[in-house]
Amino acid sequence: MVPKFAQLFASTLLLLTPLLSIADGRDIGVCYGLNGDNLPSPNEVINLYKRCQIDNIRIYQPYPEVLEALRGSGISVTIGPKNEDIASFATSQDAANDWVNTNIVPYADDILFRWITIGNELIPGPLGSNVPAAMNNIRNALDSAGITLAKVTTVLSGTALAASYPPSAGAFGSDITETMTGIAAILAQEDTPLLINVYPYFAYSSDPSHISAQYAMFTSTAPVVIDGSFQYFNLFDAMVDAFNAALEKINFGNVKVAVAETGWPTVGNEPYTSVANAQTYNRNLLNHVTQNGTPRRPDYIMPTFFFEMFNEDLKGNVVEQNFGFFYPSMQPVYPFW
Repeated sequence: MVPKFAQLFASTLLLLTPLLSIADGRDIGVCYGLNGDNLPSPNEVINLYKRCQIDNIRIYQPYPEVLEALRGSGISVTIGPKNEDIASFATSQDAANDWVNTNIVPYADDILFRWITIGNELIPGPLGSNVPAAMNNIRNALDSAGITLAKVTTVLSGTALAASYPPSAGAFGSDITETMTGIAAILAQEDTPLLINVYPYFAYSSDPSHISAQYAMFTSTAPVVIDGSFQYFNLFDAMVDAFNAALEKINFGNVKVAVAETGWPTVGNEPYTSVANAQTYNRNLLNHVTQNGTPRRPDYIMPTFFFEMFNEDLKGNVVEQNFGFFYPSMQPVYPFW
């Protein structure tokens, strides 16, 4: 599926006019978390996605009320089980069958399931070695149910890389190389991307003496990192290409990557967090990923999910609570969609 994705609200037309030329053919989505005690109903949320013409949604577990709201919406869905369920899927085909038959099959006629994420940032970690077997068993369950369009993958954070600088040095940790090779073999077989979470904000805010705001927010006018024949003007590309290099090192350079989360918070760690910084990062990111690949994969327009739709007041700290494009009232934090 190649969603056409968003044109923009008339109220923000003048602010975002440069984006209109790329309104067709974009493979962009927004994550929808529910860690808030004041969020609108799922029906209201899905209607907001539709009004914004956001064609892809990522949810973190199969909430029945969200899946019911998604019926007939035309929105492509990326979904995963809870991390604590992965071990049972790895050891029991029946457990994988039960999950698919409970959470996917009843909705499959009315919802386009795109990716099933088997583990969210589970690797590295004590449960990570279960992911390849769990992916296989969930894939078997989908096949048995006749659900052929949904593909299995997993989601990694930067902690999966033992090295990431320069990007060509990107490599998975030795403790997870076997696991990642098994995962990559499954992904290659089905031409499915590895999903990664990419947050220049955290790198920049933790080391501003070495990482500039311009490099983090796509505003550098000259290359900041020169890595052999590759020139990096922004940190996002460097972080993504470290994963591409890591896949090459396990002989799966043919496996693509897609971004499962990226974004910028508006509150909680000034001066790094601000509405202006979040708007700059997200707008420049949207322009970038809809027109350009990375230096290492220049011809590949990468599917990307923004994090996230709403500010969520039950998250662990103020920064994490304030990545949203919208307040729970459904008023925009800043003009974007």
